[in-house]
Amino acid sequence: MLKSKTFLKKTRAGGVVKIVREHYLRDDIGCGAPACAACDGAHAGPALESQPRDQASSLCPWPHYLLPDTNVLLHQIDVLEDPAIRNVIVLQTVLQEVRNRSAPIYKRIRDVTNNQEKHFYTFTNEHHKETYIEQEQGENANDRNDRAIRVAAKWYNEHLKKMSAENQLQVILITNDKKNKEKAVEEGIPAFTCEEYVKSLTANPELIDRLACLSEETNEIESGKIIFSEHLPLSKLQQGIKSGSYLQGTFRASRENYLEATVWIHGDKEEEKEILIQGLKHLNRAIHEDIVAVELLPKSQWVAPSSVVLHDEGENEDDVERDEERQLALKTAVSEKMLRPTGRVVGIIKRNWRPYCGMLSKSGIKESRRHLFTPADKRIPRIRIETRQASTLEGRRIIVAVDGWPRNSRYPNGHFVKNLGDVGEKETETEVLLLEHDVPHQPFSQAVLSFLPKMPWSITENDMKNREDLRHLCVCSVDPPGCTDIDDALHCRELSNGNLEVGVHIADVSHFIRPGNALDQESARRGTTVYLCEKRIDMVPELLSSNLCSLRSNVDRLAFSCIWEMNHNAEILKTRFTKSVINSKASLTYAEAQMRIDSAAMNDDITTSLRGLNKLAKILKKGRIEKGALTLSSPEVRFHMDSETHDPIDLQTKELRETNSMVEEFMLLANISVAKKIHEEFSEHALLRKHPAPPPSNYEILVKAAKSKNLEIKTDTAKSLADSLDQAECPDFPYLNTLLRILATRCMMQAVYFCSGMDNDFHHYGLASPIYTHFTSPIRRYADIIVHRLLAVAIGADSTYPELTDKHKLSDICKNLNFRHKMAQYAQRASVAFHTQLFFKSKGIVSEEAYILFVRKNAIVVLIPKYGLEGTVFFEEKDKPKPQLTYDDEIPSLRIEGTVFHVFDKVKVKITLDSSNLQHQKIRMALVEPQIPGINIPPEVSDMDLNGSGRKKRKLDK
Repeated sequence: MLKSKTFLKKTRAGGVVKIVREHYLRDDIGCGAPACAACDGAHAGPALESQPRDQASSLCPWPHYLLPDTNVLLHQIDVLEDPAIRNVIVLQTVLQEVRNRSAPIYKRIRDVTNNQEKHFYTFTNEHHKETYIEQEQGENANDRNDRAIRVAAKWYNEHLKKMSAENQLQVILITNDKKNKEKAVEEGIPAFTCEEYVKSLTANPELIDRLACLSEETNEIESGKIIFSEHLPLSKLQQGIKSGSYLQGTFRASRENYLEATVWIHGDKEEEKEILIQGLKHLNRAIHEDIVAVELLPKSQWVAPSSVVLHDEGENEDDVERDEERQLALKTAVSEKMLRPTGRVVGIIKRNWRPYCGMLSKSGIKESRRHLFTPADKRIPRIRIETRQASTLEGRRIIVAVDGWPRNSRYPNGHFVKNLGDVGEKETETEVLLLEHDVPHQPFSQAVLSFLPKMPWSITENDMKNREDLRHLCVCSVDPPGCTDIDDALHCRELSNGNLEVGVHIADVSHFIRPGNALDQESARRGTTVYLCEKRIDMVPELLSSNLCSLRSNVDRLAFSCIWEMNHNAEILKTRFTKSVINSKASLTYAEAQMRIDSAAMNDDITTSLRGLNKLAKILKKGRIEKGALTLSSPEVRFHMDSETHDPIDLQTKELRETNSMVEEFMLLANISVAKKIHEEFSEHALLRKHPAPPPSNYEILVKAAKSKNLEIKTDTAKSLADSLDQAECPDFPYLNTLLRILATRCMMQAVYFCSGMDNDFHHYGLASPIYTHFTSPIRRYADIIVHRLLAVAIGADSTYPELTDKHKLSDICKNLNFRHKMAQYAQRASVAFHTQLFFKSKGIVSEEAYILFVRKNAIVVLIPKYGLEGTVFFEEKDKPKPQLTYDDEIPSLRIEGTVFHVFDKVKVKITLDSSNLQHQKIRMALVEPQIPGINIPPEVSDMDLNGSGRKKRKLDK
């Protein structure tokens, strides 16, 4: 049956176009109930149970299916995901509305419907001839959809009655819309609100905690006192932004001060890029990462950023007066130079809430169900939740979701989602750091796994099309010990003309991951493999990452090869790219490869190849450094784990060998060669990587630190920086050069992916290369998969697809990749910080030599080379007499009671673990040497924070 919809559409040019859409109605769409003879075999995929075995409901004790409306799906997804809720009918009408309103909820619903144990069934009511309805005249889209949901619910109940006379199966409409429920009951449809139904499940009382509290009026606290001004409606905000009276930006809360935040303004105006917000009422219920509208205050009301550390730890959960007193304390007398543009939040354009990890602060009132939840992320306000499980949840990490923030409530309202486990346990803390850094780590879904090749897998004739057979070459891989996801392999051989042939062979992941399928979408979403201290979160399923794509030794593998002909001075004479088949002759570790190169007794083909590669790599590196490439340093640590408990038993900095550099040189060369090729072929849509030059102000700290040791660091170009770092040697202090390189690393900008058609500056500052991309790690980086696809099209080895040549879509992919890479870095640092704490927990108190990296007004930041560990020694403590501190910003130096500390001075510190705050355990550092009377005692606080990225957490006076 065919229906057609006709509507008029206005074009950009101002014309009007008539559009006719055909809408097909069918009578062979199944209801999803397996026992239904009328629909026998009409439904495919996950289906409902023939006799629902759900928990008994006191409201409807007979067997039933649930049919939720759109708002229930949008707001009560945590309830629907609970294992107790099964046999749910999701209507096409509802699914389409959810898709338009919330992409994350839509994805969660799709995941639940794909889980066969849940028995969720998607019913295509908009194409079923008995459940499709037309929009009536004067009826808005929302009312039409509500009516469509009721029509489907009524049809289901009548349809299921036909199955058998004694059959009591019913379909219950779950809706929180009062009018919709009333109309449903009038029409004879069993209908309940989500709360009524959940409370009727007497066997699952814990489900009540997962209910989102939606009605802001009913959740407003008893006092009724209005604290915050009303948020303006979106229409007024848009008008204000257009007229310039309001500014739109991203709200960034402060970690150190809960009464302060900044709003990063969207747009190109360089001035007013950042607006300061100070005080509870001006923050006006905005939460970190929300998109907000701000009103700039008159200049007479501008303030300076506060240097006070304020954490919201009050006992009385609604003590607004205390907050106002604290706000006044922030307003100290400052010079006019320090004042910043200041504003207030007038409305929320887009909420960017996510589920938050943290701990319950149990209410002091006996039998109280209302408690405050303290998030692990200090930028998030405390959240009020109702739970009957407070005693069970104390001392545990839990997840809470925010539901709303009424005007007369000091804190937002939320609901309990999940209990993660005991605080401090390795599995629990790993889960917390993955969730807090938004690292996708759920097991791969069946939909994704269905696109993997069937085992046993072998190379077919079809696979050999457009592919060279290079199995005869003496190829080998060199990786860290225990590496199973081997992306790259190398070979080097002498040609008959006396030149050398060098090949970099990269796993051909794009052969297995085809554009647009579920496997490709999931890899794109994850963006990168995340390496934690004892766990790897793969970007692609293990069958690919550790088996079919991994270039293991003595097995045939598909590769993408970059092959150069070079002379003995490492000058490139020819470059070619080809898809290939290789058979690696050895999988070596860096140490094994180094041993082969150094051993005079070994002269086999693999060793000869390695020596050739190593010799060329040294020439290539020398050439790069002469062009101005930087050799920077950052202390990387390696944990040695106990084989049974998996706890860290030793901690040391990673040792780098010549072979590390050898592999790196050829990976860089391959990346540069590929970047040139894809940009030549696709000037507008090549995926490239750039590293912007840092602004001169970034180098101030490095220049001053070097000057204090009578060394000059030039920073006008990368070349002059590289040269002056090479010359900055001190014979009686060999570690000084490493410290300078560590400081130089801190001055750098972040490298980012971008689309060539959306940017003019391609330069990679750190590598001193005019163009660069990532090609060599497609098992662990999605950027490399896109680059492989571009290169394959460029050499005629594969076909293109529309998204590959759409610079806007490519630009969106780059944004996600940059975010995922940043989050992966933070998660890795947090993992190192947590394992460092575990190490010192078992080690007790340790004293070690350290070097001063930074000098502050009230503290020194030190680096302990043995552990690659950074921490802060504070010289001011609560309730203790303050020592005499004199800070000199120019040198920089800090004088304490007659002892002067300079950057790079050697000190001795005591390291302990402070577990006084379960949620934020810290590594504390105290000065042991030099001896200063009254100072050489353990200070109160240090800044290695369990939840952060291993960077400074406590605000230092700068």
